[in-house]
Amino acid sequence: MSERDLRTAPAVGAAHVDAGDDGYDKSLRTRHVNMIAIGGAIGTGLFLGAGGRLASAGPSLAIAYAVCGFFAFMVVRALGELVLHRPSSGSFVSYSREFMGEKGAFVAGWMHFLNWSTTGIVDITAIALYLHYWKAFAPVPQWLLALVALAVVLTVNLVSVRFFGELEFWFSIVKVGALVAFMLVGIGVLATGHHVAGHASGPGLVLDSGGIFPKGVLPMLVVVQGVVFAYASTELVGVAAGETENPEKVMPKAINSIVWRILVFYVGSVVLLAMLLPWNAYKDGESPFVTVLSGLGVPAAGDIMNLIVLTAALSSLNSGLYSTGRILRSLGAAGSAPRFTTSMSRSHVPYGGILLTSGFCVLGVGLNYWVPKDAFEIVLNFAAVAILATWAMIMISHLLFVRHARAGRVARPAYRLPGSPVTELVTLVFLASVVVLMWFDHDGAGHMTVTAVPAIVAALVAGWFCVRRRVLAVRLAREEAAGGPPVGPDGRGPDAPER
Repeated sequence: MSERDLRTAPAVGAAHVDAGDDGYDKSLRTRHVNMIAIGGAIGTGLFLGAGGRLASAGPSLAIAYAVCGFFAFMVVRALGELVLHRPSSGSFVSYSREFMGEKGAFVAGWMHFLNWSTTGIVDITAIALYLHYWKAFAPVPQWLLALVALAVVLTVNLVSVRFFGELEFWFSIVKVGALVAFMLVGIGVLATGHHVAGHASGPGLVLDSGGIFPKGVLPMLVVVQGVVFAYASTELVGVAAGETENPEKVMPKAINSIVWRILVFYVGSVVLLAMLLPWNAYKDGESPFVTVLSGLGVPAAGDIMNLIVLTAALSSLNSGLYSTGRILRSLGAAGSAPRFTTSMSRSHVPYGGILLTSGFCVLGVGLNYWVPKDAFEIVLNFAAVAILATWAMIMISHLLFVRHARAGRVARPAYRLPGSPVTELVTLVFLASVVVLMWFDHDGAGHMTVTAVPAIVAALVAGWFCVRRRVLAVRLAREEAAGGPPVGPDGRGPDAPER
């Protein structure tokens, strides 16, 4: 095998080992993973972003959430099968390496970093906006609130994975409890015919306000890019598998539960919101739940809900630092990221990658200083592009995994993605269509974001050429230590061409 082939070729099968998995403490319990899965499906995109999207697309937003939620579930289901094939804290980066080689892992890992580093900027911006809801914080500059939020969550994330799991558990309890309480209140309002801010609630309100598509179908298509962002954290459960006891039992239940959470919490919440107030009563930058509760006139209801959505933003930021720390360590162990990203603390926390992501989020603090009104939308679309790329890499990895399984090189677990390989292809077409929609979004930031894609591609290419020699050296050293490339079940090397 040539050096070029060795540098880029995958290492398929049970013999594949991700060096980035060494040193972790398997201290995440079943309840942690279940609530992390819930937390991944409920975040800032719903609590803050739904207000502006309702104002743009009206009640049709519920359809956008349902469609995007279906494909998000397919992505996580595919990831779940890969997890049961081989649990890894490197998650889809490790699987991209196994089935696409180091180039695939490099692209998957750094697009995930772009995703979560920009999402971190969104989160600290959201936290600052939530705090400005209270008059006590109004005099404090938005950038300063963002900086303090980042410092606090960074400190918490560096303690231990067990502490992260506990924090996410209670964050998720708060989020789920709040949404359930809000939905019960909303159903009660509909059942009693109570007015909200002078409006008669009920299904008739949707019809009186222009129907499901008050502005036509196009606005619903345009907001799809933001809706995809709302589901960005769902893949986090795959990263957590590497620090979970008995992932074979825990992961299928946690992943399967995501689908009904999407239907109940996202679609159900938007339907309720549309029946409680006219779609044009909501506005960008304010939580739609706060808008409704304030309209009900319940004392301190707005303050309570604002505290809850603040919790959601903190949870998302905490999860992003957790995820990128593990992903960057997998990249660093293969030579695709700076060596310091492989650093592990005594409490088994990969602090190198966490600090790198936090450093990038500091740029978001500057963005909050220079353009506080536009900081949220500017980075939201870049995060959406990175999410699309990450999900695409997961589906491509799964396609190749199924191909190798049919060739007898690996064995598929009993927990599988239904409809494969058609499901992967349809999902990839959907992800590509979202990019096309972003291109035609001339009024928002979508078009500008797509025009930046060539620059992202150029950065990835340049980055690969910077690290490829180190990647080759690491791969050669590992193969030499293992006594040569692993041999597949058919007696041939995994990189040999198919007959």
